[in-house]
Amino acid sequence: MHKLVFCRALHADAMDLLKDRTDLDVRVLTTAFRGPPMQKELAAEIVDADGVVVGLEKLDAGLLGTARNLRVISRFGVGYDAIDVPACTKQRVVLAVVNGANDLSVAEHTMMLMLAVARRTIEMDASVRRGTWMMLEGRRMRELAGRRVLIVGYGRIGTRVAKLCQAFGMHTMVHDPAFTTPRLAADGHEPVQHLMEAVPLADVITLHCPLSDATHRMVDAGFLSKMKSDAWLINTARGGLVDEDALVEALRARRIEAAGIEVMVQEPPMPDHPLFALDNVVLSPHNAAAPLECYRKMSLRAVRNLLDSIDGVIDPGYTVNPEVLGRNS
Repeated sequence: MHKLVFCRALHADAMDLLKDRTDLDVRVLTTAFRGPPMQKELAAEIVDADGVVVGLEKLDAGLLGTARNLRVISRFGVGYDAIDVPACTKQRVVLAVVNGANDLSVAEHTMMLMLAVARRTIEMDASVRRGTWMMLEGRRMRELAGRRVLIVGYGRIGTRVAKLCQAFGMHTMVHDPAFTTPRLAADGHEPVQHLMEAVPLADVITLHCPLSDATHRMVDAGFLSKMKSDAWLINTARGGLVDEDALVEALRARRIEAAGIEVMVQEPPMPDHPLFALDNVVLSPHNAAAPLECYRKMSLRAVRNLLDSIDGVIDPGYTVNPEVLGRNS
């Protein structure tokens, strides 16, 4: 009997995949769709679990060391900065992610933030609701067409964002060391080898790279100082990519025009976070992958990764540490 722990119940179609299995002991820690990480509950259940499905829960070497039977961690998402990958590999635990399930939804959300910043959507909505109707003060609205967008990270999401930006008539610049100049040029983009050389040229900078030691706080005071005064920053990747204090100061002083922020360093943030007092930032609660269609796709992939790993047939393309495969039976 394999004990499988779900920090949260997933889409019903995905949970149905478990019904016909007689070799599973399934534990669901909460049926709530959203809420704080189930950290304490996971710590109690992981001790004898064979597999776990986690969202924003953290799995460090200490917690992993208590999991004597663990074979697979199935991440409900694609980022894994909250999980100690070397510890997983050392312990021969497969770490799987839902590659391809949320690309479209996050790309659409990126464009939503970009448009909301361009058209001052939140401010205009508030103006209509309070009876002002036509708000004339403040910064001018902008069109996306003709603007130069710098896309930092050309993975599954960045690739989709680049295509959507092209469809809006934007000039696309792309920086990603993993992709060659000919490949980016062939896709119709202006390749950028040296990131900081392109920052002063961009009207919009949108982040789609993973959080790592190399990218932690890459958008700092120096980065922001090189941006145009009428440029926008969009972040739907990871909060840790941005020095939030530096961003607040740049927005407050109007050294950059505006920002669209989906992710923050601390989630949820403190109620008095200084970004909340600014009218030139649009915020969303790390819910780019929340649409029902995306939720279903992510749920199905997360459960399949879990079951396929238990059955020894998981596709290496969904694993972060494929070198473990074949060694944990």
